[in-house]
Amino acid sequence: MMQSLRCLGAAAVLTVVVSCAVGPDYHRPKFDTSPNFKEAGDWKPSEPNDVFNRGPWWETFKDDALSQLEVRIDISNENVKAAAAAYDQARALVAQARAGFWPSVGVSAAKQRGSTNGGRTLTTDSAGISANWDLDIWGQIRRSTESSRASAQASAAALAAARLSAQSALATDYFELRAQDQLQRLLDDTVVAEELSLKIAESRYKFGVAARADVVSAQAQLLSSQAQQVNAKIQRGILEHAIAVLIGQQPAAFSLSPSSMRTDVPTVPAGIPSTLLERRPDVAQSERTVAAANAQIGVAKSAFFPSLTLSGSEDYTGPNWSHLFLVPNRIWSVGPQLAETLFDGGLRRAQVAQARAAYDLSVDNYRQTVLAGFQQVEDDIVTLRVLEQQAVIEEAAVAAAREAEKLTLNQYKAGTVPYSSVITAQTTRLSAEETALSVLSSRLQASVALIEAVGGGWDAAQLPLP
Repeated sequence: MMQSLRCLGAAAVLTVVVSCAVGPDYHRPKFDTSPNFKEAGDWKPSEPNDVFNRGPWWETFKDDALSQLEVRIDISNENVKAAAAAYDQARALVAQARAGFWPSVGVSAAKQRGSTNGGRTLTTDSAGISANWDLDIWGQIRRSTESSRASAQASAAALAAARLSAQSALATDYFELRAQDQLQRLLDDTVVAEELSLKIAESRYKFGVAARADVVSAQAQLLSSQAQQVNAKIQRGILEHAIAVLIGQQPAAFSLSPSSMRTDVPTVPAGIPSTLLERRPDVAQSERTVAAANAQIGVAKSAFFPSLTLSGSEDYTGPNWSHLFLVPNRIWSVGPQLAETLFDGGLRRAQVAQARAAYDLSVDNYRQTVLAGFQQVEDDIVTLRVLEQQAVIEEAAVAAAREAEKLTLNQYKAGTVPYSSVITAQTTRLSAEETALSVLSSRLQASVALIEAVGGGWDAAQLPLP
């Protein structure tokens, strides 16, 4: 049998030497990119270009509570864990495809007792070994392995995309929750101020220098602010629950203490459009899908060519085990088998057409993914740039509204203006502060979105080679 296996090996090596892989070799689809992002203009981000080289991207915000939450994404987030399991599955499929390069070897042993035509009952022992080797002459196995490897890399990119999406969703919810904390403090301060205004109105009414309507108006204004104060807790609770789920916890087991909100907005440069093709995991996932589809064309084309299988076997059959492995009991065989389909009703041609169409589809999806990535970056840049300008105006509006409220209240104390002027000034000040807070929250969320849009420091070079 060893001689037979050596013959099999020699024939296989010779076949591999002269073999080739049919189908097109892969080339990344071309995509012409603009030299710069349109919306960047003269806008200067606040962080240097090496921001991603100093650690995880969320450390840009220098928030310890956020950092502690972010590191739990990989450990507990169920979507990320599912993407990791999908990647493990894809790696296993690569190993399955690679197994086709090797022969399959099997052994057998049996013991049978029986008779023929009513004759004497006999006991027969048998044992054997067999090997089969499907030679990859036309590259079917190589193309299948190539496709599986590209698919595994696509799964790795999908895992990175799921991780980045969960991280950015967590940061967005976190900053929105902190905005709710700030809104709660703003409303608390407003209620305190309006309670003081109510006391002033009551005192003036007591001494007969103000009408009862001033007291009622002050009470109505205070009750309105107290209602907002209570209502603000709803959105914070919802955001806290969302954060709990993102880190893989039940909302009932998670709480986040109120804290102050940062007033500055760190941002990162978007870079140049051409680098985006290497920095976004969803683009890398789409590109690897194209590579997998391209290899499948070769798999489909290889069906047009004959398949060659080398097989060998050695079997022994005898009356008992003690004398089983003797030359008279030996039956062996070794040799190649060539098979070719002569007629299939157009099946193989249709399979090639389907593989080409799947490749074209993946190319179109890749280009659309790239376009969507460019759009997201442009959207986030213009959002940050315009909100930055709006923030300056809103800060001035808040300062003016606070001054106006103070002056109006003093004028009311002096009896020169009606209480309705105080209500108007208080409402204007609260509205201005709420708008300024909303702009700050939107800027922080847009900063997170831009970091996500440019890949969060990820690079296609991180893709493993399964």
